[in-house]
Formats: sequence, structure tokens, C-alpha cells
Amino acid sequence: MCSTILLIGPLCAGKSTVGQLLAGRLDLPYCSVDTLPLEYYTKLGLDMQRIEMMRETQGWLAAYHYMLEFGVRVVEQLLAEQRRRVIDFGAPYSTYEDDSLLERVKKAFAPYRNVVLLLPSPDLDESTKILKQRMADRAGHTKLRRWLTGLRAETGVDYEALYVKHHSNFQLAQVVIYTEGKSPEQTRDEIIEILNL
Repeated sequence: MCSTILLIGPLCAGKSTVGQLLAGRLDLPYCSVDTLPLEYYTKLGLDMQRIEMMRETQGWLAAYHYMLEFGVRVVEQLLAEQRRRVIDFGAPYSTYEDDSLLERVKKAFAPYRNVVLLLPSPDLDESTKILKQRMADRAGHTKLRRWLTGLRAETGVDYEALYVKHHSNFQLAQVVIYTEGKSPEQTRDEIIEILNL
């Protein structure tokens, strides 16, 4: 498990790109939680119809909370498999307002010493600005944008900023890597050096 690397961080922080580069350099399998097949989630009990029904009848926030609770199960299951690999956890998998959910994720992360938080800058407002621009520049996030727009309209919370600034990321991470001004390859090499891999 020591060579397993867990990447966490906000949307568009570069987790997938850096994760694939790390996996290639270290000859480890790569797993992006956001791209796991639907069957992986349904075997753990995810009910897509329930999510849509909750969203329509109870609102975006109720559906989001259901998905967060389910997301903890995904984290626990993936890490219980104890396979050596690089895992890229999407932003919601490391950001928890509910302390009991955060404690479960901390427990799942506890055996792993290589937990890396990626952020553009130590200035969290600047990181938020950079990542919002990256998100706007990417056409492939339409479903995610729909969710973030729905949540923001209902709650007034800027989830893109929340994913950057939330304390749970900093509690879970053992190392924070700032990427602005670095190529993905430079970021990969910095992680390898800092983690002494």
C-alpha cells in the first residue's frame, strides 16, 4: 500500500492528467473514480432513478447528499481492495460537510501515506479563479455544470470554491502540491521526489 498514490483536489486541478503520468512512470495501474463503469456503482447500491426522483421532488441538495453518502462507500470499497495503484478521486470524494462521512473517509485513507492534494496556488482565491477558468474552457463538463448550477441556485453555495477551500481536503492530504507554472510532467516529478518513490 505504500506505493499506492491517492490524488485529491478540486475540479480541473489536473488529477487525471498527473495521475496517468504517475502511473506510467511508476509502472502502476491507474484508476479514475469518475470514470469507473456504472456497474461498479450499482453493485454498491447506487440507484440512479432514486437520484433523479430526489432531485425532482426534494431538490438538488437532497440528491447531492445522497450521492455523497454513496461516494463514501465507493472510497471505502476501492481502498479496501488494497491494490497498488494510482487513484484519482474526483472533487466530491474528498469534500464533506458531514463530519461522520469525513471520519469514514479518514479511516479509509489512514493506511495510505501518499495522499496528495493538487491545487494551482497557495492563494486559495487565486486557485479558485484559475480552476473556474479551466472549467469554463472545457466543453466536456456539461453534466457537472448542470449539477453545480442547480446546487448554487438552490443553496447559494459556490461549489467550485468550496472544493478548493474546504478543510476536509487539507485534513485528508499528507502533501499539498501547487501546480501553477509547472507542466504536468514537472508536477509528476515533484510528487515522486517529495514522496521518495
